[in-house]
Amino acid sequence: MSSAVTKMAIVSEQHLSESPFLLSTMPAGRPEFYLAGSAILALIIALIVAAPYAREPLEGSSLLLPAYAAAVLVAELITAALLLALFSVQRSLAILILASGYLCSALLVVPWVLTFPGVFAPTGLLQSGLQSTATIAAVRRIEFPLLVVVYAFLNRPARDVYLDRFGSREMIFGTILALIVLAIAITLISLELSDALPTFMSDSRHVAETWDYVPALALFLQILAIMLLFTGRRSVLDIWLMVVICTVIVEVLLLSYLSAGRLSVGWWAGRLCGLASASVVLVVLLSETARLYGRLLRSHLAERRIREAQLVGMEALAASIAHEVNQPLASMVTNAAAGLRWIEREGGDLKQTKAALKRIVDDGHRAGMIIEATRSMFRKGARDRRRVSLNDIVLNALERARLDLRSGRISVRTELDRHLPSVTCNAMQMQQVVFNLIANAVDGMARTPESERVLTITSSFSHPGDALVRIGDTGSGIALTDKERIFEPFFTTKPNGMGMGLMFCRSVIEGHGGRLWATDNQPRGAVFHFTLPANDEDPSTMEQPS
Repeated sequence: MSSAVTKMAIVSEQHLSESPFLLSTMPAGRPEFYLAGSAILALIIALIVAAPYAREPLEGSSLLLPAYAAAVLVAELITAALLLALFSVQRSLAILILASGYLCSALLVVPWVLTFPGVFAPTGLLQSGLQSTATIAAVRRIEFPLLVVVYAFLNRPARDVYLDRFGSREMIFGTILALIVLAIAITLISLELSDALPTFMSDSRHVAETWDYVPALALFLQILAIMLLFTGRRSVLDIWLMVVICTVIVEVLLLSYLSAGRLSVGWWAGRLCGLASASVVLVVLLSETARLYGRLLRSHLAERRIREAQLVGMEALAASIAHEVNQPLASMVTNAAAGLRWIEREGGDLKQTKAALKRIVDDGHRAGMIIEATRSMFRKGARDRRRVSLNDIVLNALERARLDLRSGRISVRTELDRHLPSVTCNAMQMQQVVFNLIANAVDGMARTPESERVLTITSSFSHPGDALVRIGDTGSGIALTDKERIFEPFFTTKPNGMGMGLMFCRSVIEGHGGRLWATDNQPRGAVFHFTLPANDEDPSTMEQPS
């Protein structure tokens, strides 16, 4: 029992880790690509505009550094907190590493600004040396792109590690504690071992030749991170991380190659890019969280309305059945009592007893007809069957769905066997079945890029006596845990669905002696198959469905 529960929990976690509603797994659409491209273009323009003035000094601007550091600290801390919250849901090691990159950068900005010469003291606070600030800056410059590279390397379905065996709260607190200890250790090393540190600064304003290795290594890691992100999942989070890395690249170019040292125009332009890079993912996380929360709220309200409507409908149906069935049952009880009285009379009255029993039989048939009428509620006209062309039914259903297909920008491919035998069915019901399956395919491709939306419908002669129709899409497919439940009443994966469509389709198909089932499409999507018994007669004599 416990083993089964554990397996179910693991499946649930794996299913959740690939949820399309998580920012780290949600596929980026065309709007995200356009917006990210516009942001990168704006960065390039800003670099071109700032380049001619990059070497001009800005005296006295060191007073702005505390405000800049505070803004970066707040932005990176909130971003790290949101990423850790995402980790608590997804349990992905890649997300934990990315959150660690932001948190470590935020923690190191505090000693960086405290030791910066001329901000709080001529040589900086904490008894810092000439190389202390530059050493902390070098660690910040390298650790963030390095951890993004690790994140991008791991954030692939075949490589990512999900920490399901450990409590998320313990993992988060342990990570925060370890990063605080690491930040304190880096700060103490930069303060206490100042003489043993690499010579990054020749004076309080200008860098030494040794510093050139830091931006070069940072640029290498940043370019590698972009390549890995671009070839990975390309989720919404990945796309905006690419924008962040591009912003950091512009920052490095301005700080290390175009500026004239600290507190120049190029140096400050680079710092502003750094503030922007610290805020990009934060803004995306906040906006996407608000959007998803709104969707969740609307979905919850819609589901509650649907459930209430279902409950009212079931109550009304139950009351109607009880009212209708109660009458023949009461009559049966009355007639049975009368029959007993006729038998108990002296000599018995067989004629009256026989009449009472006949009325009981009639009432029993009446109750059965009421139940059968209730069962037939969703298959009106079930006995109105005739020989028709299944291909014509498919074409008529496609014509009904033409507007939906056009508005959804879906390409339609049909491969209908012209020699397919006719079938005997209720044309109206069968056309509704095909239309429902097409509508499900349209809904399933809502999140698919427009260029990849393809609806494929084929008909063929299956194993002896059956006509086979396949309706395939290139949508999100059917989750493994849902395949056995999609035909159950009231089960639905749509926010506004009632869970009756596929149940209706299966009931109609099986009522005609056929079978309906679903499989995975390749490389993506789902395929619904149904079979119907084919006729052996000449198909030229069959009727055309209306």
